Amino acid sequence: MDIRRLGAEEKFPMDLLLLADPSKKSVEDYIKRGECFIAEISGKVIGVYVLLPTRPKTVELVNLAVAEEMHGKGIGKLLVMDAINTAKKRGYKTMEIGTGNSSIGQLALYQKCGFRIIGIDLDFFIKHYPNEIFENGIQCRDMVRLSQDL
Repeated sequence: MDIRRLGAEEKFPMDLLLLADPSKKSVEDYIKRGECFIAEISGKVIGVYVLLPTRPKTVELVNLAVAEEMHGKGIGKLLVMDAINTAKKRGYKTMEIGTGNSSIGQLALYQKCGFRIIGIDLDFFIKHYPNEIFENGIQCRDMVRLSQDL
């Protein structure tokens, strides 16, 4: 598997980006301002992440997705670790992530990768998304914020 920055002339893998964030408007906004990285196997894109600078020396991992047929193979963890290493090389001191309260697998993954919960943005998904989101039989209402010193 190869992980690389998406070229300026390449199309964003919207199908994957929308797996992690169902708001096309939000995705289109932050991919213009951030850096998009893809994971490929034999030329096929199987994963993606987006880094977005938010404050001096702080970057947010705003999107992380793995093709559904590739779930359970450790690719998500490899992408998170690549994002951390990329951010360190670029001189960032802090990485942040936000995910839904219903995203149980993602919450576990991020904590396994060294992130700590620093806060909750109550009703974030109710206020900012037009349609209800359900995962794991739980309504996604709140944004759980996590952070890691790099």
